[in-house]
Amino acid sequence: GWAEDGTKEQRTVSRLNGRPSVTLVVKRQADANTVEVIESVKKKLPAIQAQLPADVKFEVIEDQSRYIYEALHEVNLHLVLGSILASLVVFAFMRSWRATFIAAVAIPCSVISTFGVMWALHFTLNSVTMLALVLMVGIVIDDAIVVLENIFRFIEEKGMHPFDAAREATKEIGTAVLATTLSLVVIFVPVSFMSSVAGRFLYQFGITAGVAVMVSLLVSFTLTPLMSARLFNLGEVSKAAHGGPKSRGGLYGWMERLYMTVLAFCMRHRLPVLVLAILVMASSVPLYLALRQEFTPGNTDEGEFEIGLTAKEGTSLTQMDEVSLMAERELLAMPQLRLVQGGVGSSRIGGANTARFYVRLAPHKERVFMWSRLVSLTPMDAFKGNYSQRDVLQEVRTRLRKIPGVRVSARPASGSISLGGPNYEIDFSILGPDLESLSRYAEELRDRSAELGLADADTTLKLDKPEFRVHVNRERAAALGVSVEDIATALRIMVGGDDRVSRFRDVSVGDDYDVQVRLADGKRNDRETISRLYVPRQGGGLVRLDNVVDIVEGQTASRIDRLDRQRTVSIRGSIAPGYALKDRLEALQHAFEEMNLPATYTTKVSGRGRELERTFKEFLWAFLLSVIFMYMILASQYESLVHPFTILLSLPLSLPFALFSLWVTNNTLNLYSALGLLVLFGVVKKN
Repeated sequence: GWAEDGTKEQRTVSRLNGRPSVTLVVKRQADANTVEVIESVKKKLPAIQAQLPADVKFEVIEDQSRYIYEALHEVNLHLVLGSILASLVVFAFMRSWRATFIAAVAIPCSVISTFGVMWALHFTLNSVTMLALVLMVGIVIDDAIVVLENIFRFIEEKGMHPFDAAREATKEIGTAVLATTLSLVVIFVPVSFMSSVAGRFLYQFGITAGVAVMVSLLVSFTLTPLMSARLFNLGEVSKAAHGGPKSRGGLYGWMERLYMTVLAFCMRHRLPVLVLAILVMASSVPLYLALRQEFTPGNTDEGEFEIGLTAKEGTSLTQMDEVSLMAERELLAMPQLRLVQGGVGSSRIGGANTARFYVRLAPHKERVFMWSRLVSLTPMDAFKGNYSQRDVLQEVRTRLRKIPGVRVSARPASGSISLGGPNYEIDFSILGPDLESLSRYAEELRDRSAELGLADADTTLKLDKPEFRVHVNRERAAALGVSVEDIATALRIMVGGDDRVSRFRDVSVGDDYDVQVRLADGKRNDRETISRLYVPRQGGGLVRLDNVVDIVEGQTASRIDRLDRQRTVSIRGSIAPGYALKDRLEALQHAFEEMNLPATYTTKVSGRGRELERTFKEFLWAFLLSVIFMYMILASQYESLVHPFTILLSLPLSLPFALFSLWVTNNTLNLYSALGLLVLFGVVKKN
């Protein structure tokens, strides 16, 4: 043998746009704020950069704050835009700038007051809480509009003084406003107590929405009458055209005449209308079955995604690096990609045979339809060269599948809701006692992945890891005085290597070095060389290893997973275009049942599929509880058991049209569209 002054064996490779790099990952602690941690790290970077050589530079690759800032900017924009549009609707009907101003004040008052409650409850400004505020914009103004319109009517039609009108009109409408607001609150609050992972996210949504609605009730009973009494001018409001009050003409008058015509027709044909209503309610069932379902929207475009390459077990780091370079050349040749950061052997549970790439696309404003381009000198540019993240993913898969001997997966970098496990759309597990059978069954399903609507399908159990199995001849070893422990020690040191058999002190430089002993590369995986190793015998002397052992070459599993104390193999992948999570899981389950396996082999869904089932079940309970609570509130307000049914009958009538709108626009029923249905129920009941 020989000794050399070198470095430890390289186990990872990292490159950025083809140049060697070192990747540093910074993760926040559980109770820390993501944006604060990222901003603190960024402030430190210039000072560190100043200490580095001129040819070494920093570049921030993955930055979660960028997505958070963009999301909050969009939500803030829609919050302001929604507030302006809601105010303009008021102006279109009342045609009074004073009335518009009074109603519009309710929005910032309710939103800003909600911020105070969020601060007291230690909520953060995030996509969930801001979504609640955006959805509440049209609702928090409702109470103010109802009270304001009644005051306006008292002044305009009855000629009352604004102070008297504010008092009498608010008193007259107060019970109805209170009933609608309280029954609206009980729609959102049950969602806050869902026990699934999604329920933990929606806790802040439900509380924020409920608080905003309650504050709007307070504003409509205090600030709205006060401002109406002070700002309305009796002479100005009472000005009317010939034939009735001014506000009852124009658009309002046209809509009122149309509505009265329809109402008169319905009252004359009550039986056909009743039959039509029943048919509309019944249509909810086929529409629901026709809708594709998934946990979160699968067509989101965050402008970044991950690519994974997996080669055969036993592939060396050098071989995998060559594969990685081939993949990099393909990726860097794509003009849609702005940044490609790759690493080999850096997976937490993978080895030298894995590679991972993080890819960032061009900004959205350069590659998606932008309304701003329509008003430019060349408006047709708005329709040219548009492409989405999903389009790029398809091209990446096509390019990388040309590389022989590797399995490719391409998926979004992260979902809007992290479940803590692997970020796969499909995670379908088969549980059973025998590893070889599990691997065979999983591969059968993977081979059918294209017809099952899956993309990038792969399995977690691979029985292709090469190994040498050493069988000790115990009788011969005992006769020669060789212990099994000595055999194991010799193999561990010479084949596996000992990272630190001793320490060498270099006095000249004052450094300590680990001394590593191991067979040379190329020898430690050669059966003949291993057979010629010597092991010590009791009483002195050496014995060649092949005198006491038989070395057999074989293959085994690179990893063995267990789920519910059973051996398991998972089929993981993405969903092909045109499909959704629920129907693909059903297709996988149906394909598994067609295999007619023994009863000891079962299936289990993990990840997004499991949360989809749990979340939708709990949503149904939340909807049911909301309806029960609404009935109780309405019954107590109206002191009637019949009138609440009259009001709540509008809920099943509105549901088919919501489902139809999702179906006709090719959207799915997911966590966010379910929230839309929740808000719809509140608005419909309020009407």
